[in-house]
Amino acid sequence: MVARELDAAETAATPVPRPVRDPSRRARLVGLTGTLLMAVGGLGAGALPVPNPLFGLRLLGLPSRNTTIAIAVTYTGICLLVLAWLWVGKMLRSRGAVAPAPTPAQLARTAVMWAVPLALAPPLFSRDVYSYLAQSATLARGLDPYVLGPAEALGVDDPLTRSIPTIWRDTPAPYGPLFLILGRGITALSGNDVVLGIFEYRLLALAGLGLILWALPKLARRCGLDTGLAMWLGAANPLVLFHLVSGIHNEALMVGLMLAGFEVGLRTGERLLDRNLLAGALLIIAASAIKLPAILALGFLGMEWARRRGGRITNVAPVAGLFTLLALACYVPMSVGTGVGIGWLKTLDIPQLIRSWMSVTTDLGMVGGQLGILARLGDHTDAVLAVSRNIGLAASAVLVVMLLLAVLRGRVEPITGMGTGLGAVVLLGPVVHPWYLLWAAIPLAATRGLPRYRRAALAASAVLALLVPPTGADFQFRAFQLPLSIIAGLGILLVFLLVLRRHLAGQSGFDIDVLPGRTPVPVPETRV
Repeated sequence: MVARELDAAETAATPVPRPVRDPSRRARLVGLTGTLLMAVGGLGAGALPVPNPLFGLRLLGLPSRNTTIAIAVTYTGICLLVLAWLWVGKMLRSRGAVAPAPTPAQLARTAVMWAVPLALAPPLFSRDVYSYLAQSATLARGLDPYVLGPAEALGVDDPLTRSIPTIWRDTPAPYGPLFLILGRGITALSGNDVVLGIFEYRLLALAGLGLILWALPKLARRCGLDTGLAMWLGAANPLVLFHLVSGIHNEALMVGLMLAGFEVGLRTGERLLDRNLLAGALLIIAASAIKLPAILALGFLGMEWARRRGGRITNVAPVAGLFTLLALACYVPMSVGTGVGIGWLKTLDIPQLIRSWMSVTTDLGMVGGQLGILARLGDHTDAVLAVSRNIGLAASAVLVVMLLLAVLRGRVEPITGMGTGLGAVVLLGPVVHPWYLLWAAIPLAATRGLPRYRRAALAASAVLALLVPPTGADFQFRAFQLPLSIIAGLGILLVFLLVLRRHLAGQSGFDIDVLPGRTPVPVPETRV
C-alpha cells in the first residue's frame, strides 16, 4: 500500500510533457490572411459578371469602386498564400514528414481552411465559367453548342454572353458531352441567374477536388510515398486553390474522375472482367468526356493489367478490346443524349485560336515566322506555327508510346507513366495554361519522382501561381493599372513581412514558452 502511494506521488511529481501544437499554425494563419484578402479584393478585382451585381451595394460594392486598390489587395493575398505554402513546404522532407513537420491531418485542415474563403468569393484568374454557362444554356435551348458560339446562339446582349471575353463569344464548345450534360442540369436550376450558376459550377469543381483528395493519398501509398507530402504538393498547391477552387476550371472534375478511376482500376486482379477494372475504366472514360486528354490514363491502366498477366504484347489485346468497347458504350449514349452527335470531336482545336507564350512549340513557331520576316521571305508565321505544333504533337505521341511500353515491361510505375505522359502532352502541346499543368502535377505528386525534385516543384508552382492576373482578362486599355497595383501590393506585403520577421526567422515545431531547463517531448499525432 505504501509502495503504491509512493509510486503515485512520484508520478504526480513528474512533469508531464506538453503536446506539441501544430507547427504549421503560424503559416496557416498567414495563408488564411492571404485568402481572406483575395476574397475581399476579388469583390473588385475578380472575374466579375457584366454588369457587376455588386454595383450600388454600400459595403460589398466598395472594392469595385477602386479597382486598382482591389487588385493590390488581391496580389498581397496571393503572395501571402504562396509564401505560407512554401513555409509549410520547408517543414517537409523529400522522404516524408520529419518531426516537427505537420501531420497529414494538420495539412488537410490547413488546405481546407485556405480553400473556404476562395470558394465563397467571386471567380478569380479566369472567366471560363461564363463560357460554361452560355454553352450549357445553348444546349438547354435545343441548339448545338459544337456549331454555334454563345453570341450567335444566345445573342450578344444575353446576360450569359456579356461576361464572356470577346475572343470566345463566337467559338463553339471544346468540351466533352458529359460536361455539357451536367451543365444543362445547372442551367435548369439557375436559368439566366449568373451568380447562382457560378456557385453551382463551383460545387461541381469542389466535387472533383473531393475525388482528388480521396484518390491522391491512396496512390501515394502505392508508391511508398508519405501521404502528407503528396497532399501538400498535389492538393494544397496554390495552382489548385487558385485555378480549380477559385477559377472553377473543369480540370477539377476531369482530374478527380481520372485519379479515382486509376485508383479503383489498380485494385484489379488478373481477371479481365474484374469489377474494379471495369469501374476504374468507366470513371476514366467519364473524365475523358469532360476533357479528352484524360483518355491517356486508360492506356496506362490497361498496360498495368497486361503487365500483371505477363507483360507481353499479346496480353495487351484483350484489355485494349475491352476498353474500346467500354468507351464506345459510353460515348455513343452521351453523344446521343446531348442531341448533337459527335460534334465535340470536331472542336478540340478551339483553344489553339490563341497563341500561348507558355507553349514551347508555339514559341518556336513564332520565332521561326519572325526570322522569315527578317530574312525578307514574307510573313509565313501561320505555316511555321502549324509545322512546329504538329512536330510537338508527334513528339508527345512518341513519348507516350515509350512510357506505355515502359509500364508494360515494369520499368515505370503506372501512375508515374500516366503523369509523365500527360505532362508531355501539355508541355509539347500548342496551348499551355498554368492550370493545364495540373493534369500532370497532381498525379506526379503521388510518385517518388516529383518529391525527389521537391524544391524545383515548389519554386515552379510558386512562380506559375503569380502569372495570371486575378481579373482573368487583359489590361490593354488600362495598362498602367496592373503595374501600379503590383507595386502597391508588394509594399503592403513588405510591411506585413516586417511584422512577421521574428516568426519567419524562428519557426520551430516545438513550443518556445516551455520552462527553463525542460526539454519538450513531442507527442506524435495519429496520421490519416
